[in-house]
Amino acid sequence: MVGRIGDTPIIGAETYANNLCAISAGKGEAIIRATAARDVAALMEFIGLSLKEAAAHFVEECVPRGTVGLIVVSSTGEITMPLNTTGMFRACATEDGYSEI
Repeated sequence: MVGRIGDTPIIGAETYANNLCAISAGKGEAIIRATAARDVAALMEFIGLSLKEAAAHFVEECVPRGTVGLIVVSSTGEITMPLNTTGMFRACATEDGYSEI
């Protein structure tokens, strides 16, 4: 699309990591406007939500429907991949053999 910048990872919006979690967000402009990745980490850090609670809250309450998908990994290896789009290709695998596509 003309003027699109959503395919360039922007720290704090589309990618972020701290001592609690690492986040990769997909779907472009909505996550840039919402600073998606940093906001999920802030929900964990400042409000005390769990990884899954923070990611779900952001996807369900903070951005318009059909605009975002997240891959979030905690510092302990917990993984969640919520989305509010009709589809987003994503996958994960852990060293203990768990995988999800």
